Amino acid sequence: MSFTETNRGCDFDAAWLEKVPYINSNPIVQLVNSFIEKRLPLLKGKQRAAWLLRAITCIDLTTLAGDDTSSNVTRLCQKAAEPLPMDTVAALGLADSDLVIRTAAICVYPSRVSDAVEALNRMNLYPKIGVASVAAGFPSGQYSLKTRLEEIRGAVANGATEIDIVIDRSLVLTKQWKPLYDELKQMKEACGPHAHMKSILATGELGSLTNVYKASLVAMMAGSDFIKTSTGKETVNATLVVSYVMCRAIGDYYRQVGYKVGFKPAGGIRTANDALQYLILIKEQLGKEWLNADLFRIGASGLLLDIQKELHHFATGYYPKVNDYLFE
Repeated sequence: MSFTETNRGCDFDAAWLEKVPYINSNPIVQLVNSFIEKRLPLLKGKQRAAWLLRAITCIDLTTLAGDDTSSNVTRLCQKAAEPLPMDTVAALGLADSDLVIRTAAICVYPSRVSDAVEALNRMNLYPKIGVASVAAGFPSGQYSLKTRLEEIRGAVANGATEIDIVIDRSLVLTKQWKPLYDELKQMKEACGPHAHMKSILATGELGSLTNVYKASLVAMMAGSDFIKTSTGKETVNATLVVSYVMCRAIGDYYRQVGYKVGFKPAGGIRTANDALQYLILIKEQLGKEWLNADLFRIGASGLLLDIQKELHHFATGYYPKVNDYLFE
């Protein structure tokens, strides 16, 4: 997976953070609901199918289970390479098309990175399909900094092209913005010159939308190439309201510093409608330039199945039988 731009970050700017006002959720809820309710019903037929195909290309197909093995990681890579069944591809008229539909990356634990690299190499798709690895004490972030940095370096050494680090939420809750910046700078350095860093904020544990916005800014100042909502392990994961705040921070950072930073919602995104709502949010808040895998990802494990079913229905007029997916 190639990227068009790397965020070089900037010096820590305490004055910028001090100017951030209290962020009230009520008007944001109303605003987000209004444009989703307005835009989502307009996505019908071919346009909806096209948006769903775009959504597939932005998925970080994820397995983060305690019983992950090399075999299920290999199957995940195969699904990433061919995310739609061949009959659906044919029914959509894409069998002889130059359009390549595959997921942006797969996301695994550091111990499974080499399995993913090996599987994708066998398909000649590494690094066209990225290998993202959660690291830095995922999901809690409550490990020593030395341990977290070593975990990042190990994943990169094994071939990870993207590192989804997780921040220490206690630094946000206690307003220690400069120590958070310093830690993230070291993590960015540990990623080296070739692996992009995606910073997981775990927004459901940050206490307020104001903290979400400030943590987003600090992560970007420190050089994060993406900011990500959640680990998927929190009680509250990705929401449209939190995502709106993070996208506002991304837009403000771009106008102030000049670097485009990507956005990745994760956790609880399971249906085609869920994915479309996030695509709409990105287009509304950041523009069409962000509607690609370089700047937008969806962290998901079960989402692809629902999109498969909807595209099959669009192309054929009926939903696939359960038996068609028994061996997915």
